[in-house]
Amino acid sequence: MATQEENVPITELVRVYVPATMPMLAALRAEGRLGTGATEAHAVTPALREWYAEGDEEELEYVAFTRAAQAALQLLRHDGDAPRRRVVVSADVPAAALLREEIELGSSTVRLPGAVQMTEVASIHVDGTDAVEAVAAAAEVIDEALAGDPDAQFTVDSAEDHELEWYAVTELGELL
Repeated sequence: MATQEENVPITELVRVYVPATMPMLAALRAEGRLGTGATEAHAVTPALREWYAEGDEEELEYVAFTRAAQAALQLLRHDGDAPRRRVVVSADVPAAALLREEIELGSSTVRLPGAVQMTEVASIHVDGTDAVEAVAAAAEVIDEALAGDPDAQFTVDSAEDHELEWYAVTELGELL
């Protein structure tokens, strides 16, 4: 005879890395969700796995996380009022909810059909204050770096030399 626990469907969760800004974190705290509609994020996708065939799971997660941090630079470029600190929100969402956008081999881009709920957030990663100058410079040239400009890429790499600090969800109020 099956127990009640055996009849509960198991939902596979996927860790996604959502690029954000400090004002977006404030909205997360106030509204209990990150984003208002479809949200772009990064995750270990089949295309990323195939591209980095030699990488283990931790290396693949780091690649997706780094791409989310780079996408946070793009958000900063278009939000001149946001503090110059990259933000990445790590969340665990149902795998079935992900809309993969495997445009090219090695892509980590996924789209979430809606906002990330506070209950899905696993941790928050934010640049320390020592990175503000490098991040500000990188945000100014991120589009040029993505287009292949080597000088701009050098500036972005300088920001990427700074590791994002880890915060528990419970520290969100203190972080803001």
